[in-house]
Amino acid sequence: MTIAPFEHPIAVQPADIDELGHVNNVVYLRWVQEAAIAHWTAAATAEDQARVSWIALRHEIDYKAPALPGDAIIARTWVGAAEGHKFERLTEILRAADGKVLAKARTLWCPVARLTGKLTRVSAAIRGNFSSQPA
Repeated sequence: MTIAPFEHPIAVQPADIDELGHVNNVVYLRWVQEAAIAHWTAAATAEDQARVSWIALRHEIDYKAPALPGDAIIARTWVGAAEGHKFERLTEILRAADGKVLAKARTLWCPVARLTGKLTRVSAAIRGNFSSQPA
């Protein structure tokens, strides 16, 4: 089973640009998180959103090319392997005009109960909506 990637459009803002004239590396991490949140919000039920939140355990980013002022960006994200409490989320940051991959990220996320902040399990439905990998 393959889960289609989720695409999140982003506009480069003036505050995203560093002294070198391109998007600062830290901004890419913000975009990765924004895409993950947008995907969760779009695909999870209101009940699941009220019950489950996510914390990042690890981020890895490979920078391929700079994003520049005026670029329209697409953050394409999907969930890879889901093992126990760890969900691998993969994200590509692309320039919309030509589809060039500007960065690739791999993040490990962990579900927590929104009310307590403690580790929680997710339902089979959540796992099925987000990951093509078994539990």
